[in-house]
Amino acid sequence: MARVELIGVTKAFGDVEVIPTLDLDIPDKQFVVLVGPSGCGKTTTLRMVAGLEEASGGTIKIGDREVTNLRPGLRNCAMVFQSYALYPHMNVSENIAYGMKVRGVAKDEIDAKVKEASRILGLDPFLQRRPKHLSGGQRQRVAIGRAIVRNPDVFLFDEPLSNLDAKLRIEMRAEIKNLHQRPQHRRLRHPRPGGGDDLGRPGGGDEQGRDRTGGRAHRALREPRQHLRCRLYRRAQHEFPARHGRGQRRRAGLTIADGTTLPIPQDREGRYGAYKDRPVVFGIRPEHMEGGDAGPAVISLTPSVIEPLGPHTLLLGEIDGARVTPQVDAHFPAAPGEACRITLNMTQMHLFDSDTEQAI
Repeated sequence: MARVELIGVTKAFGDVEVIPTLDLDIPDKQFVVLVGPSGCGKTTTLRMVAGLEEASGGTIKIGDREVTNLRPGLRNCAMVFQSYALYPHMNVSENIAYGMKVRGVAKDEIDAKVKEASRILGLDPFLQRRPKHLSGGQRQRVAIGRAIVRNPDVFLFDEPLSNLDAKLRIEMRAEIKNLHQRPQHRRLRHPRPGGGDDLGRPGGGDEQGRDRTGGRAHRALREPRQHLRCRLYRRAQHEFPARHGRGQRRRAGLTIADGTTLPIPQDREGRYGAYKDRPVVFGIRPEHMEGGDAGPAVISLTPSVIEPLGPHTLLLGEIDGARVTPQVDAHFPAAPGEACRITLNMTQMHLFDSDTEQAI
């Protein structure tokens, strides 16, 4: 693999600025995830790295080479598209081998690489099948196989899981992570949460098109895998990736829009002292709320939608226009239009400055 750098990269389509100035530094051998809402520039960023989209400004480097103006074939990037992009008239083996065949690779080498990719991805039983006779997960494996046989400097995955059902999505996340951990295939770059070593947001990360992860779009993490999403998820540095409702702190409590006062953890009082009697933005994650009134921080919620998800249920409701979505036990007695009590784990709360939108 190779280091990838975007230095002051911008992208505009006519008068519409899609990606403002973006600085992104991805070290060698890192597995990085770009996250953000639809239309924020994730795919455009990947396409600029691959050379499929021309940057409006700035510099793109792969390894020691500046590739800003190089055509795609000279960048040595392998991109896996959301739509698989397989050749329908070719079988699995031919799809995987096609790129090498076009480049004039020797047949023995092609056969060896196809065999190895097929073994890694569990495609041996399907090598003679055409794409129409494969499941969605199998097609995605073929697309990945076509990429890994190229031995590229950079792997670019554009939402490779979005067309799969829940079961296949889990399986493919495991496949991608397994590939990432294999020394012979080293590291992948992946644009969607699903096992990455790092998290970043492209330049269009929020409504104004700015990175909102807390500074540089790339931030190296040294935490175990189960905590890798903390910086963006549990310890968000900005309101946008953690938004829920608004409130106002009074003394040792936080008064939310409906007048309910929630106790602030004692160890947080010093941090929030400067915001006494000032409006702030309050956020808490669904899994840090539970049904019932077992704790000191309790709100009343009338859910408009109940969404059963197997081991747990989501209650979708609002408090004075602010969306609230507790994740409660699957057996919690709740019904649309009926008020229920929800306990908040305030040790997991977030506060944001309502003017700057930065975490307090």
